[in-house]
Order: sequence, then C-alpha cells, then structure tokens
Amino acid sequence: MASSPSGSNSNFDSGLEIKTRSVEQTLIPLVSQITTLINHKDKPKKSERTLAAIHRVGQAVSVAVGRFVAVGEAIAVENQELKDEMGQACFEARRAGDAIAQLTDVGSAVPFQSDGRVTVFSDRTGMVKAARLLLSSVTKVLVLADRIVIKQIITSRNKVLVTLDHLERVSTFQEFVQIFSQFGNEMVEFAHLTGDRQNDLKDEKKKARMAAARAVLEKCTMMLLTASKTCLRHPDCESARINKDGVFHRMRCALEQVIEIVTEARSFGDSKILPASIYNGIKDFKSSVESLRENLYSMLPQNLSSQLEALVERTEDFTDSAYTSHEQRQAILALCQLVRQDTQQLVHAWVEAQSAHAKEAPEDMELSILKTCQSTNDLRRELHKVAVCRTSDLLKVHGEQLPLRALKASGAEGKLEAVTEYSRTLTEQKEQLVEACRLLCHVSGTEPLEITCIHAEETFHVIGPQIISAAQTLALHPSSKIAKENLEVFCEAWESQLCDMALLLREINDVFEGKRGDKRPYLSLPRPGKHTANLKTPKAVKLDAEEQTSIAKLGLELRLLSSDVDAEVEKWEEQEQDVVRQSQSLASMAYSMYLFTRGEGLLKTTLDLFHQAEVLSEEGHQLCSSLHTFTAQLGDEDRSALTTEMEKLGAFCQQLQMGAKTPVQGKSATFQKVESSIQTTKNILAVVVSLLPFCNKLNRKYKSERSSLSSPQECREGQDTSTPVKDEGTLNNKNSNGFGVKALEQHMAGLNLLESK
Repeated sequence: MASSPSGSNSNFDSGLEIKTRSVEQTLIPLVSQITTLINHKDKPKKSERTLAAIHRVGQAVSVAVGRFVAVGEAIAVENQELKDEMGQACFEARRAGDAIAQLTDVGSAVPFQSDGRVTVFSDRTGMVKAARLLLSSVTKVLVLADRIVIKQIITSRNKVLVTLDHLERVSTFQEFVQIFSQFGNEMVEFAHLTGDRQNDLKDEKKKARMAAARAVLEKCTMMLLTASKTCLRHPDCESARINKDGVFHRMRCALEQVIEIVTEARSFGDSKILPASIYNGIKDFKSSVESLRENLYSMLPQNLSSQLEALVERTEDFTDSAYTSHEQRQAILALCQLVRQDTQQLVHAWVEAQSAHAKEAPEDMELSILKTCQSTNDLRRELHKVAVCRTSDLLKVHGEQLPLRALKASGAEGKLEAVTEYSRTLTEQKEQLVEACRLLCHVSGTEPLEITCIHAEETFHVIGPQIISAAQTLALHPSSKIAKENLEVFCEAWESQLCDMALLLREINDVFEGKRGDKRPYLSLPRPGKHTANLKTPKAVKLDAEEQTSIAKLGLELRLLSSDVDAEVEKWEEQEQDVVRQSQSLASMAYSMYLFTRGEGLLKTTLDLFHQAEVLSEEGHQLCSSLHTFTAQLGDEDRSALTTEMEKLGAFCQQLQMGAKTPVQGKSATFQKVESSIQTTKNILAVVVSLLPFCNKLNRKYKSERSSLSSPQECREGQDTSTPVKDEGTLNNKNSNGFGVKALEQHMAGLNLLESK
C-alpha cells in the first residue's frame, strides 16, 4: 500500500503489492478518508458539528465506492475471464461502503447526552472490519483492472509479432507496402500502451528497462523498413539478408523484454541486467565498514577483507584495458593498495577491540574507519574520472564520423576492398565505445543508469556490424538508391546513439556531483484565461510515432542545450540573480518540450506545446530585460560585447511568440509549427548558453572592481591574476570537458539532407 491509516491498531494492508503509480494514487484519497474516520473514533463523544462532518465523510466514501464499483462491474462485463473475481471484489467493496455509511449515519448515534454531546461509533469492531474489507476489495478491483492493461499490451504485442512474421516472408513490394502499413499502425498502438505503462511503473529499474526496449523498437522500425526494401530489391545479396535478419531479431528481443517487464516473467537473461558494478561494490564495502561503529561483532574480519578483494578485482576492467594510460593505471593500482593498507589497519584495530571485549569502537578504530572510507572515496573518484574522460574523448573524436563518411563514399563508388578497410576502423571504434559503456556502468551511481549503460553497450555492439553489412550491400550495388538509403538510416542510428551517450554521460556526472539525476519538470503550465487567445481554432493532437521519430534529433539537441544552461547556471556564485533564475526557468521549460518529442512529460498535445512556447518566449523577454539592467553597470566596451547577443535573444523570443500564436490548419502544418517552435527554442537556449559564462565573468569582474575601489593596488593585482574577459569572451565557445551542441550539430549535419528529401 502507498500508506496505511494511522491512529489505529489495525492493519489495513490488502496483502496485494501495488506496482503502478495510478493504482497507488487512486488508493491514497480513500486511505486518507478512512484514516479520518478511524482517528475520530478515538473520542466517543462528539459535538453536532463534528458528527455532521463525520457523516459527510462516511457518505462521500459510500458514494465514491458506488461509482467505483460501477466501473469495475463494467470492466467485468467486457472481460469474461475476470468476471467472477471482479464481481466478487465489487460485491465486497459495495458491502463495505454501505457498512461505513451506516456506521457514520447520524441516525445511528445515541441521542443527546446530559452534556449536550452525542455518542457515535458504538460498534468499533464493525468500523475497523468494514474499513479493512473496503481497502482490500478496492485494491483487488484496481489490481484486476491493471491485469486488463497488461492483457492489452500482450495482445498488442502478439498482433505486432504476427505482422512481423508476415513482413519477414513477403516477396513483392506491393505486398510489403500493404503489410508494413498495418505494422505501422500496430506499432503506434503498442508504443502508446507501453509508453503509458512506462510512466506508470513505480520501480525505476523496470522503468529504465522499458525505456531501453521501447528505444530499440522506435529506432528499429525505420531500419526494418529500409533493410526489408533493400532485401526485396536485391534478393540474392547475402549481406542484405544478414542486415535484415539482424533487425528482425533485435525487434523480437525488444518485444519479448517488454512482456517480461509487464508480466514480471523471469528469464535466463535477467542475470545480465545488472552486473556487479564497482559503484555497488564500494557502497556495500563502505556500509560494512561503517556498520562496525554500531556493532563490533556484526561480521568476521576475514569477511571484510574478502569483500575488499572482490571490489579490487572489479577494477581490472579499468587496469587491464588497452586504452587506459599508464598514468591512470598506476593511479588506480596505488589507490587500491592504499585501501588495502587502511583496511588492514582497521582489521588490526578491530581484532584488538574484540579481544578487549569492547562495547563500542575505540578511538584508533574510529580513525581507521574514517581513513578507509576516505581512501575508498578517492578510489571511486579516480575511477569516475577515468571513465568520464575516456567517454568524453571518444565522443569528441567520433563526432567527426570519419569512418561513416568513408563507408558511405566507398560503398557509393562500389569499392568493396575500401569498405572492408574502413569496416575495420569502425569495428575498432565500436569496441572502444562498448568498453566505455562498460566503464560508465561501473561508476554510474544508480541502477536505472546502469541499465541505460548496458542498453548503450548492446546498441553499439549490434549497430556496428549492421552498418558494415549495409555498406557491403551498397558496394555490391552502388547504383541502388534503396541500398544507399538503408546505409544512411543505420549511420543515423549510430549517430543517435552517440547523442544518447552524451546525455547519459551528463546524467552520470550529475549523480556523482550530488545533483538530481532527473531534471525538475516545469510545472507552471498556462492557466485558463491566460495565454489562450487562440484556444478556439487549433485542435489539440498528439504526435504519432512517425512524427516523434522525425523530430527526435531536434529534441535531443534541445535536451543537450538545456543541460548546458543548467551547467553554466551552477557556476554562478549568486544563485538569486534574476539572470540565473530566468535562465533556469528557460532550461526547465525547454526540457519539458524535449519530453514532448518523446511522447512523455506534462505536455500531452500540440496545443500544450504551443502554450509552453508562449510562456517560454515571455520568460525570454524577461531575461532580456534583466540583461539590459545588468549591462547598465558595465563599461562601454563590455556592454557592446553583449549587445549583439541580447538582440539575437530578443529576436528569437519574438519569433517564438509570433509562431506559437499563429493559427494553422491540418496535420502537416501543425507538425511544421511544432518543428519550428522547437527549433526556435533551441536557438534561444544556444544564445543563453553563450551569454551566461560571459555575464558571469563580467559580474565577477564588476564585483571585484567595486570591492577594490579603496585599494587601487589590490584592484590591479586582482586583474592580473584573473583570466582576461576576452579569453572567454567569444560567445560561441563551449566547455572543453563536455560534448557540446556544436559538435553534435557537426556530426549530425548529414541528417538534414536526408530529412529534406
């Protein structure tokens, strides 16, 4: 249960595990109302006013249960296999609701007493029994209804599998087009059902696994289209068949994983989901060390040493890697040895304390505990640095996409030997990325992020060979437009996964630095009566799967930019500055727009998105105003350096506002408006990202000069030791330690040509 009534000696838990937020949120108000009734029972004498309030609560419970049961009974009629179970649960719920209404009926109270008060709830046992029965039966109805949702997902999956089998066996283009159209509709339905389920799951690990499986299905749908067309056009081409078979196999695995999650089935693959990570090993080891403070006799000394050696063994993934530098390897080995020494000293002090029959840790042992924890933290920090730096370097290098370009060019020229040569280069890059994902998994910091790392590792492992087989097909048939399109799609999937990896790296860094793992959503949606001038004409619709796929690249770029804004904001010493607060607000709203492109978050329809765009543009104008105020305190030279960027920001905000208010008709025009709104928002954030570090630098400079007016010498010294403004002042510079949006745009530039066709 989400919660249980307090103030009662009875247990109201139904015994059924609640796995989804929707069931939990439905039960919470009911639990609250029953808690009110049970708590009031503790005082048998009530005033008329209190009695009337209790009566209203009792009647409200009864009416709500009646409506609830009516829905449950309707579900039972539509689902005959649950009719008996649902009918019994509904009967019990109705009976319990009626009992509570009767027990709280004013007519059942003993008439006025000598003190002018009334007595109610003479049957305490009956109230507790009715409350328990009501919660149990309502929970059962909800869980049975949840089974209907699971059944819908399974049925949808089965339909997809049947159509997938038909697609795999087609032999003509005409037949393929007909069946693929049906397949697309079924995949849209499956995507909606599984998306709702993913958002509803309480277990974050299951949610991460569901997200990974749905990402595979989303990306593989386009691959399946082009791979199948290529195979139909070139039926005797072995590399085309291998390419196509790989896509179908991966889609079936992803479909099966979704069903495993929703049905909680166990498979032999589950043991692979969460391998032993160094992060978990360090967490468990430190927990064992710190537990000695509470109980010196909780474990044996040799157990602690064994736990440490198991942890050190996991660091071999770092030290045995051919890509780990000599300096990094030596640093890791030295820290492992330091942890061993500190642990040995701790064990020695621990054994002495046990020999002396101490009741608590003596001072020397307490010092050893602190030293061991510190050296363990240092080891974790070094491993994190190695994994993050490795991944950042790889993303920068692979952002140029040289092997992909070479494979495309060689394939288009029919040079099979060149394709073979560049395939070896791509394979080496794939192995580097796979290993980077494995190292990130070790230091990710949360189990959902570990799952995402494993998904990324598997994706690179699979897509690399698929790109090679697609390139081989093109080299064998260089004039084939379909083969060329197929290679483009697989290269796009590779580039998309690099974007995902950049986001994953940012999230892992956030967790390590103690920030929230997921960004705060922007909750202030426009209220009725405000920003609603065009509510009557547009139709509120959701993006379909094809539109989401088309706009995914823009959404990812927007996500990176919102993270860049957050990163720059955190560098400001004065978090209450208007510039800081408004920039944070813009980043939060942009993030909610990114979630919209994935079919998630608070923005459900295109109308929601356009309202959000209006609010974001107004916030952008407010930021412009704050920047003008900020520049008033600057010198002419500094002010002029900011003016151009501020004008850009104002122009983009005006463009976004006008675009959001402009009415459109038709699906195509609506989608173009969505795309334009997100692109303009992206432009706004790009300007904000360039402005923030420059403004922060000027702000520190201005504060330093103002505080040093009484000491010209100190002022000159402060300027000499600080970085000149102009060194950081090229407003388009990005952080050197991040995978900037500029690099992202460079390595994904080829997609614009593909999308414009």
